[in-house]
Amino acid sequence: MLIIREAFLRTRRFDDFQRNVGASRNIVAGRLRKLVDEGILERRRYEERPPRYEYRLTEKGLALYPVLTSLLAWGDRWMADEKGPPLQILHTDCGHPTVPRLTCDHCGEVLDPRRVGVRRRGVASRDGDQS
Repeated sequence: MLIIREAFLRTRRFDDFQRNVGASRNIVAGRLRKLVDEGILERRRYEERPPRYEYRLTEKGLALYPVLTSLLAWGDRWMADEKGPPLQILHTDCGHPTVPRLTCDHCGEVLDPRRVGVRRRGVASRDGDQS
């Protein structure tokens, strides 16, 4: 998750990932390779001689944004010290700080885990619906 966090913070190059994450070269190289193999990051050559690459989020990687920001919001609420959270998400369109929220895509209300259910595929729901 630290490598993915760095990618969202626009870290692109191996040495920057290593410095920002604080892990050894072999650990960072292995994590980057796995994220590329899984289609979360892609390697792009930015220099021919010597060949050098940068890492960019793919569409699959960008889809992790809600996961990462939800973890950030949790940490900000429960782990921040008296100085407040170390990072703040800014909505660049309006310039204001924002807190990520999960909302219902039908009515727009903020989702409360105590008021959300699930429907399993192939199992009748409470109202007898079969999905």
